[in-house]
Amino acid sequence: MKDFYDVIIVGGGPAGLTAAVYAARAQYRVLVIEKETFGGQITITTDVVNYPGIIRTDGKQLTETMRKQAQNFGADFLLAEVTELAIDGDIKKIMTSKGIYESLGVIIATGASPRKIGFKGEKEFQGRGVAYCATCDGEFFTGKDVFVLGGGFAAAEEGMFLTKYARKVRMIVREAEFTCAQSIADEVLKRDDIDVFFNTEILEASGSTKLSKARFINRETNQEWEYQAAENDNIGIFVFAGYEPATNLVKNHLDLDELGYIKTDSNQKTSTSGVYAAGDVCIKNLRQVVTAVSDGAIAATSLEKHLSTMYEKLKLEKKSISQKEEKSVTLTASNENNNAFITSEMQDQLLPVFEKFENEIILKCFVDEKPISNEITAFAQEIADLSTKISVEIVTEKTDETLIFPSIRFFSPSGQYLNFEFHGVPGGHEFNSFIVSLYNAAGPGQAIDHTHLKRIKNIHSETQIDLVISLSPYLVQCVLI
Repeated sequence: MKDFYDVIIVGGGPAGLTAAVYAARAQYRVLVIEKETFGGQITITTDVVNYPGIIRTDGKQLTETMRKQAQNFGADFLLAEVTELAIDGDIKKIMTSKGIYESLGVIIATGASPRKIGFKGEKEFQGRGVAYCATCDGEFFTGKDVFVLGGGFAAAEEGMFLTKYARKVRMIVREAEFTCAQSIADEVLKRDDIDVFFNTEILEASGSTKLSKARFINRETNQEWEYQAAENDNIGIFVFAGYEPATNLVKNHLDLDELGYIKTDSNQKTSTSGVYAAGDVCIKNLRQVVTAVSDGAIAATSLEKHLSTMYEKLKLEKKSISQKEEKSVTLTASNENNNAFITSEMQDQLLPVFEKFENEIILKCFVDEKPISNEITAFAQEIADLSTKISVEIVTEKTDETLIFPSIRFFSPSGQYLNFEFHGVPGGHEFNSFIVSLYNAAGPGQAIDHTHLKRIKNIHSETQIDLVISLSPYLVQCVLI
């Protein structure tokens, strides 16, 4: 069953990606479903400097490495919105905007988002002046003036923490007093490096290339005031209005606390058998990438026991070794020469993709006396060596006026042309396009959004569409009739 997995992970942030690494490495069939961007909220962070073992990176690069690790171990990835869950039985059903997927176990890693206030400029300067985590971003405002928005426990604690870095901390509290414990409020109020403005709200944050100006209003007096940083200087605005866990999908299935976070035990197990949770969506004191990946690893390894039980109960057979590993042993040695197109590292990434091929495909190489023809033939053969589903045929006779030499075309075993033609030897983005086309032709293919599918079906049956995509320096031609 192509839509059946051992583990489905809902959420593609650090917790979900780490769970995918551990589960896929244990040779389970894994699907990660993410509705927006793989990597989660950390992808908007330009500097990550507190992740152990990595001096400095950015959120996108860090999580993309995690995704590639999981992919190299065989995990599948799907960009789709999960619309409904049926997770009470032995077989879990995940309904998405791109179809229904089933699994034996589920890991919920949907995260939690800092609650936005909605002031003008908040969205525009998020990640470059407007921040939501003092532990993550406080150091970047060393020697700067910082504003803290909020009057609760988190705002008070984080405001005091920011004094380690900031030149001056100004706390903007909407209420007439702090809403946290009086002992914490008293500690803030006695600090000389913190100024507190009660009954005050922010109206706007602005600046040219960086955040340098903020405008406020005292709701008691209706008096407005603003702060303007010195020339070439910038300020920081930290928002502490709480978090919103993304638990709407599971609120009728799992036990949540009064704030909406998922209750789990020490093994990340939820109140429903076979369902685990990881990352910021869980009850925790610290929401950081390092705690998210810890949750993901624990959830995946803890779920293995449940999967073993389900295999035995449902009399399922688990393969002992992946096809990817078998092929890696035999192929690595044959591709160590300097003239090879497919490196060992590329093999490791391609083999999990080629494992999923369901149909046989023929790469027909239309070649002539040009030197590039030899390169095309060698390239096609290296691709074919990676999968028993792929074979190569060499054609030297021009039997069709539409043929362009040299080129590669995709055909089915019955001889049907699959409407994909590539000119030259693909590299870079062209290579990615070539592999995606192979996956769509021989594998399960990429799901088509129902809206796009409806538009395609509405195209008049006699309409011919010629789509030509130029990927310099070569040309890919796709013809859809």
